[in-house]
Amino acid sequence: MTTSFEWTLPRGTVIRGKWKQGSYRVERLLGEGANGKVFLVERERERMLYALKIGLDTVDLQSEVNVLQSIAKQKQKRGVGKSSLFLIDVDDFRAADGKEHPFYVMRYIKGLTLADYLARSGKEWFPVVGFNLLGKLAELHEAGWAFGDLKVENVLVGDYGRPELVDYGGATAFGKGVRQFTEIYDRGYWNAGKRTADAAYDLFSFAVLCLQLHESRRLAQLSAGLLPQTRTPDELAKLAATSTALKPLSGWLRKALYGEFANAREAAVAWQQWMHRAGAVTASPPAPRWMKGLFAVSAAVLATTIYWLLRSTP
Repeated sequence: MTTSFEWTLPRGTVIRGKWKQGSYRVERLLGEGANGKVFLVERERERMLYALKIGLDTVDLQSEVNVLQSIAKQKQKRGVGKSSLFLIDVDDFRAADGKEHPFYVMRYIKGLTLADYLARSGKEWFPVVGFNLLGKLAELHEAGWAFGDLKVENVLVGDYGRPELVDYGGATAFGKGVRQFTEIYDRGYWNAGKRTADAAYDLFSFAVLCLQLHESRRLAQLSAGLLPQTRTPDELAKLAATSTALKPLSGWLRKALYGEFANAREAAVAWQQWMHRAGAVTASPPAPRWMKGLFAVSAAVLATTIYWLLRSTP
């Protein structure tokens, strides 16, 4: 079975929607997966950039659209403005191969993968990003969906530690079998529960994600060294408890690994309480390094100015 397109769209290609007549000019390929390709596009007459996903199968892509529409409705119920909505357009277009392909258009998220963001900005941002990511999962769960394939690569982080979930191909309605997953993040792989979509499934993956960020080598060794029948969440909990970086968070991680949180909101509250106990958060996120540097320069300029003013005073 074909798992991806055999063709690509060169820069400058115009994609025009069959039904809504939306027109988008391709800039470059952003990525591809099992069910389609994502392109960076510019919407004609707007001069704004978006991410456009072209699917292999209408039914498959429609399930992703359903997820995004559910999130949008959930946001509207809470009075969140349209500017924050993720889904922009849904349509079909006829490609050069003569076939019609479904597509949808999303806000373009300019950011780094979670691992790259922490490498560049510093691990001190981990508590803030983690808390915000739990909020994103809670929004999704409250709309009735589990993300499913939660992993480091499917989280992009923008300025001030604001994460976004990307690639909703694994999103699954609560109560159904998870559509897509990555083994090491999967609850079933670790004999910790069924591959059924619920809040606890994503929270388990979130806990493994924390281990992947801080103990990737030990996690890989653990996974490779155990037989399928000996993989348990307790092995992961032991890894967290013996990690210098994660030991203070090991109690939270254990609850997530064993499905002891009622939902993502409860997990987020517990995470925030840990942040306050650890002194990892104040009223606002920690200042980025460039801001600290700017403050230092400003302070030096101010001190120099005061010095010369005092010298010039008779």
